Amino acid sequence: MIDDILLEAEDKMDKAVEVARSDFGAIRTGRANAAMFQQIPVEYYGVPTPMQQLASFQIPEARTVLISPFDRTATQEILRALRESDLGVNPTDDGSVVRVVLPALTEERRREYVKQAKAKAEDARVSVRGVRRKAKEQLDRLKKDGDAGEDEVDRAEKHLESITREHIDTIDGLLAGKESELLTI
Repeated sequence: MIDDILLEAEDKMDKAVEVARSDFGAIRTGRANAAMFQQIPVEYYGVPTPMQQLASFQIPEARTVLISPFDRTATQEILRALRESDLGVNPTDDGSVVRVVLPALTEERRREYVKQAKAKAEDARVSVRGVRRKAKEQLDRLKKDGDAGEDEVDRAEKHLESITREHIDTIDGLLAGKESELLTI
């Protein structure tokens, strides 16, 4: 029972780290990457749809992205979604593809992205701590009900603390990497 609680907690913490990793990938750096655009919601036949389901992405140059819609009728909605996004881009319709040229990042914009990365890292840390809290409550309930011995539960709580610390350190490492990537010109 204790092992199940710890495995479930570790699995959920792994997922929180993966979400943080994908969130960091979506934050713009000096180079273009497709992850920046994939989760932007596009109003497609009245339903908000992630852009990755509506188009393919190509990156021919460091700061240029070509978005090829699968359905040409979605082009105007893709253009509108890109303009309304927080990327600060002005896309153009080249007929068959949407061309997005990313402007050079200013120092102010870089600092803004660092703040955004820190906020996403804190969200991930909060998520990991929430998983730890729920697992600790389950362990305390086991101890209270007499389903597990006090020593077993104490060992499990120590292990829970170590995996929590490990995941938070991973998130901090990802944040540090993203921060240095953002601040490097």
